[in-house]
Amino acid sequence: MKMVVSLLLLLLLGSRSADSRCFCQVTGDLDDCTCDVETIDSFNNQQLFPQLKKLLESDYFRFYKVNLNKPCPFWKASSHCGLKDCAVKPCEPNEVPEGIRSSSHNKYSADANKQQAECEQAGHLGAVDVSLSAETRKALLNWSKHDDEAERFCVLEDEESPDSQYVDLLLNPERFTGYKGPEAWRIWNSIYEENCFKPLAVKRPLIPNAYHSSPGSEGKTFHRWLEGQCVEKRAFYRLISGLHSSINIHLSARYLLDDKWFQKNWGHNVSEFRQRFDSELTAGEGPKRLHNLYFLYLIELRALAKALPFFQQPSFQLFTGRPEEDQSHKELLLDILQLARSFPLHFDEASLFAGEAAKLKEDIRLAFLNISRIMDCVGCFKCRLWGKLQTQGLGTSLKILFSERQIEALPSSSDQRPRFQLSRQEIVSLLNAFGRISTSIRELQTFRLLLAEER
Repeated sequence: MKMVVSLLLLLLLGSRSADSRCFCQVTGDLDDCTCDVETIDSFNNQQLFPQLKKLLESDYFRFYKVNLNKPCPFWKASSHCGLKDCAVKPCEPNEVPEGIRSSSHNKYSADANKQQAECEQAGHLGAVDVSLSAETRKALLNWSKHDDEAERFCVLEDEESPDSQYVDLLLNPERFTGYKGPEAWRIWNSIYEENCFKPLAVKRPLIPNAYHSSPGSEGKTFHRWLEGQCVEKRAFYRLISGLHSSINIHLSARYLLDDKWFQKNWGHNVSEFRQRFDSELTAGEGPKRLHNLYFLYLIELRALAKALPFFQQPSFQLFTGRPEEDQSHKELLLDILQLARSFPLHFDEASLFAGEAAKLKEDIRLAFLNISRIMDCVGCFKCRLWGKLQTQGLGTSLKILFSERQIEALPSSSDQRPRFQLSRQEIVSLLNAFGRISTSIRELQTFRLLLAEER
């Protein structure tokens, strides 16, 4: 009888720990923040996520221009993923709204498109200021381009590249493709080792698997080093870790559970989630990764709130060429941004950028530029698509947070060119990247329930 009772207790404790090992530490206050997990869960899942999901299904935000054929600039990458689920289907020209396909340089402004049309009708030569030489005009264009790029945190070559194509994000969802192993790990290792201000002597804890191990002593050494860093560098690592965690949640939530010749079944893979976030299976790292996801959520939420004045400009439009829909979706966007601003426990970015702001901004900007280039080394096209988009979205969030003065100084007149600008590419990536983080927070609620059911 005692043996039976003991076995029952072991079974109960074992199933209970499967739940608690992932989430027992993911509660309460977040490090470096005045916010708590429960407040974020309630705000995101009940208020923000439903509206954001609706916005991202609109034409302006579902079409993303990307070049998936750029070569890896850092090493000789192996052949692209041959798995069928790695494939990305680009759009046919007639599938993309005319206002998106043929808009001018300022892709978010209807006024700019109107001005371009008027210039073309007037004749190209007649619209040129003949008092300027061709060399001077070229120099001015190069200076303007340099000024724009100096503020960017990601490579935006895809926007102008003739090799770029529009992709419908709704038809190419982020999910598990089978792309894994040493090649996939090389991407993340390069991101962490080269861009997180970490000395080579300090080893970062990895998920234990057939290719890597993560002794507890290395983890302790790493976190001692991390806690000794300034808040800015500590925050940068946590942002990358949060992005990594979010992507892992997406892969676990949209996992190929059954592949029959007539139908595929995608759904939540609890074992995969546990492998990535269970404290015992990750040498105590899993809950820290989930904490970093919430930290990333706060950073991107704060950026959306800070960007509200930019999107409130009368000249700004979500221009697709369908005026009524564009106006309706702009109103929905502003409602979402107002909701973001109303969040009661925002991250205080003043503490993040309190040091040598100029040098810090440049260091972080260059690190993010490098990360965006690493995304061209991803062998799976679908992983590359979503990696580039989410990296660009996070980079745009940082650009916004580092540009508070420029946003506050936005001109009231549409005749003046604002110093702070966002391209359509940046806007689409900003909202979709936050949509991915918001979805991850919501998926955690599902995984909590699934793990509890296993008790």
